[in-house]
Amino acid sequence: MIPAERRDYIYRYVHERNIVPINELARELGVSHMTVRRDIQWLETEGKVVSVSGGVKLNDAVKQELAYSEKAGIRHHNKVAIGQAAAAMVEDGQVIYLDAGTTTFEVAKGIARKANLTVVTNDFTIINYLMQYPQLTLFHTGGLVDTRNRSCVGQAAASLLQSLNLDLAFISSSSWELERGMSTPAENKVMVKQALLQVARRRILVSDSSKYGKYGMFRICPLQALTDIICDAGLADETAEQLRSLGLQLTLAKPSDTQ
Repeated sequence: MIPAERRDYIYRYVHERNIVPINELARELGVSHMTVRRDIQWLETEGKVVSVSGGVKLNDAVKQELAYSEKAGIRHHNKVAIGQAAAAMVEDGQVIYLDAGTTTFEVAKGIARKANLTVVTNDFTIINYLMQYPQLTLFHTGGLVDTRNRSCVGQAAASLLQSLNLDLAFISSSSWELERGMSTPAENKVMVKQALLQVARRRILVSDSSKYGKYGMFRICPLQALTDIICDAGLADETAEQLRSLGLQLTLAKPSDTQ
C-alpha cells in the first residue's frame, strides 16, 4: 500500500474497533512499528485519532464522517440487527422517513415488502433500492447533493420535510451522547435533522454503540427530543439505564446467528 491507502486502512480499522494496539496494526499491514506510528501521527494531525499507551483510539470529537463506501461494511452485523428491529416498528399504511446512512439502508431492506407504505428519504442508495418495490409510494427530498454520503442536505431538503406529517422518522447519527446530545461535524445536515424533529410523531435514532460518546461541532438536539433509540447490545448497561431514565424507549438489538 502507498501511505495514503495505509492511513485510510488504519482509520477504518480503528473506526470498527475503537481502540487498537500498534502491534496489531503492524501485523495487519505487514509494516514496522515505526511506519505505523508515523501514520498515526499523520491521522492525529487531521483530528481523526488519538494516541494512547501502546495503541491508538478514535477521537471522540468527530471531524469528518466516513464516506458511504468506507462505512458500509463497518459493524455490518450490528446495523442489520438494528435495521430489523426498526422495521418491526413499521405498520402498513404509515408515512415514514429514512435518513441517509448505511444503518437506515438496513431499515429499508426490512420494510421493502410492506404494503401501502409511503417512504420519504434524502438518501440516493435507499431510493434506488426501494424503486424495485412498486407497492411503495416514494418521495425524495431533493436538495444540495452530498456526494460522499450519497444524499441531499441543506435548506431545500429541510423545506420539503417541513411541509410533511410523518408517522415515524428513523434518524441516523455519527455522534451522540448524554451530555452533548446528537451532533454532527457537517453544518448542512443540522437543519434536515431538526426539521424531522418538528414533523415526526415518533423520532427514532438508529445508531450502533460505537457512535455513542462521540460528538461533532454542530449540535442537533438533546437526546430528550427523541422518542426512541435503537442501538446494539454493545451499549454499556449504565448508559442504557441513564437513557431509559430520560423517558426514552431504548431497544438493544442483537445480531442473529444467521447473519
